[in-house]
Amino acid sequence: MNTTKTRSVLAAALLAVTATGVPAQQYPTRPIRWIVPVPAGSTTDIVTRLVAQKLNEAWGQQVVVDNRPGGVFTVGSEIVAKAPADGYTIGTLLTPHVVNPFVMKNLPYNTERDFTPVSLMVIVSGVMTMHPGVPANSLKDVIALAKAKPDQLNYGSPGPLTSGHLTMELLNLQTGIRITHIPYKGGAPAIIDLIGGRIQFMISGPPGVLPHIKAGRLKPIATTAAKRSPGLPETPTFAEAGLAGFDTYEWYGVFAPGRMPKAVLNTLSGEIGRIIKLPDMSEKLAVQGAIPVGNSPEEFSRFVKGEMDQWGKVAQKIGLKPD
Repeated sequence: MNTTKTRSVLAAALLAVTATGVPAQQYPTRPIRWIVPVPAGSTTDIVTRLVAQKLNEAWGQQVVVDNRPGGVFTVGSEIVAKAPADGYTIGTLLTPHVVNPFVMKNLPYNTERDFTPVSLMVIVSGVMTMHPGVPANSLKDVIALAKAKPDQLNYGSPGPLTSGHLTMELLNLQTGIRITHIPYKGGAPAIIDLIGGRIQFMISGPPGVLPHIKAGRLKPIATTAAKRSPGLPETPTFAEAGLAGFDTYEWYGVFAPGRMPKAVLNTLSGEIGRIIKLPDMSEKLAVQGAIPVGNSPEEFSRFVKGEMDQWGKVAQKIGLKPD
């Protein structure tokens, strides 16, 4: 075979590889951008950075965490949805991702079509905390007090459609109480107002409230998931406190743009799953009240569908909207 013909054959082979979407080089070969739709310093951000650092170490490629809060999490989500589906832009999305399509009009993306679920990193049980001046010592006391004072009590959340907001509204729905929602821009300002007595209750992840619980500035009532929180082993769950079957939590999962190549998706998911389950990662995640999962794309896809079914029905039943 002459040189000219050899070059032609190689060029044709390269075009064929490109046309089929199979990467010509092994993934990853350049830095990865990791979108986080919440401010730096939040539990979501901390968990993401822990995993990103391990990816950097494993692959020798820089993983740049890019915080893009705003728009009830849609600002960051849109960046992920509209990025090239090549594995070099991914995002950490959380519970509001599956609720937004039920409560927001004209989303700039299709929640099911424009995202590829990669792996569920962790779930984080919420903890209901209360200002010490509220005359209650248990979840049953809280429900009785709320029934005696309808619309007179309020609760804060880190923002509309967050797990803390959704869980409190589910509690309202299941028990027939009416505690009013006061949304904040993040957990920190809500905690400040809770300590100051301007709101009475809050459901949030454990890290932000644990120091205040230990100092006696806040009182823990119950945790929301089926199993007790790693950071609050003495605090009962909602189910143990009398609401059988109650099981809610916030979750942080990795998503890529829709129609990701299978080879890249499996490489990314497999490495994230491996990292999440490392012993030293489990210890660091426990500090954040996070329970490691690290599942496959198929498992995570089924999980996301289940979450959409559950929270979509709740949102529609009680008319939830972004505040």
